[in-house]
Amino acid sequence: MIDLRRIQVLRAVHQHGTVTAAAAALHLTPSAVSHHLKELARELKVPLIEPQGRRIRLTAAALLVIEHGDALLARWEEADVALEAFREGEAGRLRICGFPSAVTTLISPATAQLRKTHPGLTVEVSECETPDGFDLLMSTDADIAVLAPSEDFPSSADARFDFQTLLDEPLDLLVPAGHPLAQRESVRLEEVAGEDWVLPAPGTCDHHQRVMVFCALDGFTPRVAHHVKEWAAVSAMVCNGLGVSLYPRLSRIQAEHAAVRVPVAGDLPLYRRILSCVRQGSREHPLIQRGLAALHEVIDTHPALGAMSTRATAARP
Repeated sequence: MIDLRRIQVLRAVHQHGTVTAAAAALHLTPSAVSHHLKELARELKVPLIEPQGRRIRLTAAALLVIEHGDALLARWEEADVALEAFREGEAGRLRICGFPSAVTTLISPATAQLRKTHPGLTVEVSECETPDGFDLLMSTDADIAVLAPSEDFPSSADARFDFQTLLDEPLDLLVPAGHPLAQRESVRLEEVAGEDWVLPAPGTCDHHQRVMVFCALDGFTPRVAHHVKEWAAVSAMVCNGLGVSLYPRLSRIQAEHAAVRVPVAGDLPLYRRILSCVRQGSREHPLIQRGLAALHEVIDTHPALGAMSTRATAARP
């Protein structure tokens, strides 16, 4: 390996004729120029200068180094220009992972937006469950994880991760299209205390515990008739009149499912918190900043959410 700056010194000596003149042009001392020439000769294992009376002249090897060195320096300048795009977050590879509904409604449109606004940026998306998101971050197979807090989250003392809130996603009551509450502008949770419910099985998903807590705060325990985890399956059960459920605002309902969302009114808002998670110390990286900004913009412009993005809110689960 050689220091390209020393080729520039050799080029200056060739251009200006003497070590002293080259030193003045480079704003170095003559001894510094001589040192660079000696070190370059040592690195290349060839003599670069030879005495010529009271002056010096470059050897044939030195002229060959200059010829090829000019090309090397030019290529390095080109590389530096390209690297500047990486430093500014205009180019490079950004990897984002998230849970399924986050991929569908947040990460996918954010990725499409980045492809339009930053064509030099390559974005790779992975769908994952929450525990796997942390593994992807620590293996550097992901740079940003979009996750919903659960029992699998690391403790707040875990210094490996940096969490911030993306949004508090509202939970709506999901009822069949023909349900008496389907045409209401809002409903209180206790109004469905006597209904059958469709929820994930305990321990399989944090949504089960979340719903149980919300219902308990409204003074009842839901009668869970069916245990279903995937949102498409939940809406299928509900549209067929098999129960009601709380359904995240970002999760889509299959077009063929005749189920209706009804906002829930009450003293306490019902929501699930969605967080961005990155490796500690990486949040200010230009590429990660681009990705987070795109996610926030999708949230801010989402017709079902309004401006619910929380750009400056730090969060610990």
